[in-house]
Amino acid sequence: MKLSVKRIRQGKNSTLSEIYIDEEFFCYGLEDLVRDRKIKGSTAIPAGTYHLKLNTYGGMNARYKRRFPDIHRGMIELMDVPNYTYIYIHIGNNFGDTAGCLLVGDNYVKDDDGDYLLLKSAKAYKRLYKKMVAVVAEGKAVLVLSNIIAEKVKEDG
Repeated sequence: MKLSVKRIRQGKNSTLSEIYIDEEFFCYGLEDLVRDRKIKGSTAIPAGTYHLKLNTYGGMNARYKRRFPDIHRGMIELMDVPNYTYIYIHIGNNFGDTAGCLLVGDNYVKDDDGDYLLLKSAKAYKRLYKKMVAVVAEGKAVLVLSNIIAEKVKEDG
């Protein structure tokens, strides 16, 4: 299974993506700003191809297991990302929720500060998780992240 994350717009501190599963549109994604130099917890994931696996330990895993006891088998984690660790696909609405990870949502808006916000994130996450969890557990899923940014908002200053 191939999860394609195509970055389409960049806000002041956020990056909006379209997410496809095997070339079919699935939902939207949100990350931190794309930067030339990494700032821990505030920089988008480098473009590339990454294998996905289930991470079954840690605090976030425990929270999601409590929140989604019927479906949760581990956090979907991107593996072997240079200079990054513990990159998950998870729920969130704005760049402050990302901590360097990929958020998912069914829709988006642009706020007055020039950043993108995801809507219906939990709904999109559950749908994505159910579709992918078995394939990720088998080690047969990859994420391909590409930059095709159509709109870029420059920071003031």
